[in-house]
Amino acid sequence: MTEPVVDREESTGRVGDVVFAGVSRGSAIVIMLALAGVAVFLLQQGLPALGNHGEAVYGKSSIWTFVWPLLFGTLLASVIAMIVAAPLAIGVALIISHYAPRPIAKVLGWLIDLLAAIPSVVYGLWGIQFLALNMVPVYKWLEDHAGWIPFFEGPVPNSGRTMFTAGLVLAVMALPIITAICREVFAQTPLMHQEAALALGATRWEMIRLAVFPYARSGMVSAVLLGLGRALGETMAVALVLAPTLIVSFNLVTAERSSSTIAANIALNFGNASGSKIETLIFSGLVLFVITFAVNFLGRAIAARGQKG
Repeated sequence: MTEPVVDREESTGRVGDVVFAGVSRGSAIVIMLALAGVAVFLLQQGLPALGNHGEAVYGKSSIWTFVWPLLFGTLLASVIAMIVAAPLAIGVALIISHYAPRPIAKVLGWLIDLLAAIPSVVYGLWGIQFLALNMVPVYKWLEDHAGWIPFFEGPVPNSGRTMFTAGLVLAVMALPIITAICREVFAQTPLMHQEAALALGATRWEMIRLAVFPYARSGMVSAVLLGLGRALGETMAVALVLAPTLIVSFNLVTAERSSSTIAANIALNFGNASGSKIETLIFSGLVLFVITFAVNFLGRAIAARGQKG
């Protein structure tokens, strides 16, 4: 009997597939174990803070009255960031995918992607040394002409370090994430759908509105949610812009009655904390972990559902 001839290239390819599959599974397991380890640590170290009160929760009556103002500030800054970043990111993604000439679009895409590589502390320094100071005239105009609205009541600080400034910094930091995802989703729109809309006499904008946006809707939503997750967990940039306060305020253009965020509060107070105060700060981190995980999970789920559809 003659032995079957085995193709060496085919055998090597199968070995490569097996190795790649094993490495991929191993990487996924390591990531899941790391995530589980973080969750277990936060639960073990943070849950004892449920009974803290008084000095252990920085003068508040309970852990929830301590966490709620920080959670409010976290959500407020992130919402401001998304209101600014989402339309801008979608517009930039459309320019790259449908409007700009290919060489310009490629360079613009590289520049947007480079924003994700800038350290957050650099964003914070830029926020307090450039953006905040240049936004002071805008804040004073808002105080003078729209001060009757609680968002712009003032008084405006000369430093410009306000919740609105923090939101703008977060918007710039979330911009590359939202832009990159939207750009890829727009580029995957079937070309036949776009050509059919143009053949029926639609303008380029009408084609985008009727053919691109419906196809990319789930991807756009998931991109915004992932950008929101980035904004929720940001630490140093917000810590440099905002002071650690434990109040609930909708005033966006003042520093005296401005809310803070969970991540910034932990970064500013953890070094001086001890005993039960550490448990309190870790519990606030647990709250932030749950919210960030839920937002990112929702974004991934929406993206996966859109791909199946």
